[in-house]
Amino acid sequence: MSFPQCLVFIFALLPFQAVNESDACVQVNRVLEKYYLAPMYSLEFIIGFAGNAVAVFGYTFCLKSWKSANIYLFNLSLSDLLFLCTLPILVNSYSRDEWGKENSLCHSNRFLLHANLYSSILFLTVISIDRYMLVKYPFRVHFLQKRKAALLISVAVWLGVILELLPLLYFLEPLTPANNYRCLDYASSGDPAENLIYSMLLTLFGFLIPLVTMCCFCVKMVLFLKSRNEQLSSFLTLEKPLTLVVLTMVISWLLFTPYHVMRNVRIASRIPSLGVSLCTQGRINTAYIITRPLAFLNSAINPVFYFLMGDHFREMLLAKLRQLLSRLATASK
Repeated sequence: MSFPQCLVFIFALLPFQAVNESDACVQVNRVLEKYYLAPMYSLEFIIGFAGNAVAVFGYTFCLKSWKSANIYLFNLSLSDLLFLCTLPILVNSYSRDEWGKENSLCHSNRFLLHANLYSSILFLTVISIDRYMLVKYPFRVHFLQKRKAALLISVAVWLGVILELLPLLYFLEPLTPANNYRCLDYASSGDPAENLIYSMLLTLFGFLIPLVTMCCFCVKMVLFLKSRNEQLSSFLTLEKPLTLVVLTMVISWLLFTPYHVMRNVRIASRIPSLGVSLCTQGRINTAYIITRPLAFLNSAINPVFYFLMGDHFREMLLAKLRQLLSRLATASK
């Protein structure tokens, strides 16, 4: 189905009450929330919860010796699980277009959603630094790769994310009859002029700086491996960490960039002094809605890194599963 045909299909689903252009723009977003956000979040929950639950199980019961990479990946999986637990509420609300009247549930849901986003970016950045250290110092443990340092860095990441997201609670609007008790997303809440300033700062410190840091260490790794290119066996040994870091960087840019761009554009479009028409705001919001589940798709993709990075995780997990199945088979006899 071509893009114009998709648009025709969406407008065909609109209620007949949408008698003018502004109403039609608003109704398109309602349709997207029901037929796009709800299915996408459902898919992310099904895939992501299974993968991250297996990862947490593996790290908790299978891993005997924890290294820095394991600590970062374990925190990443916990962050993903916290986010995934918020999705059933969103799916139910978007699919039925019915929202509860509890501000605390709405705001905690939005807070956890953004906490996952920015903790994921930071932990993926830290992992890229860890992989660079592994490449540069393959035969010794660098200070940043020690367990105590990894624990302190993980705590610092969580505290930093919580502190940078505290203003978010100020901008989130309460559920009132004026907004039909809808749990508005962050970009549709609060004073847009003030909100835009905070959103730009959050984009800079929570997204751009960490990802630029990730790119820098990726480039450093490429240059380092290039200088070792004459030693063929060494290059082949270090090719896997490089591939994983580059893959992490590319996926991060592709998933997170459209969301941050459209979130800031969405907030800016709501500033009264700019005089953006309601229908134009609706179209911008449509593009913003499309980017939202893409940004959080990383929670379903992250388990790939748990199985590809470090310490023979797959082998230990499969050995543990075989052991459990053997015990169950013996007990059933």
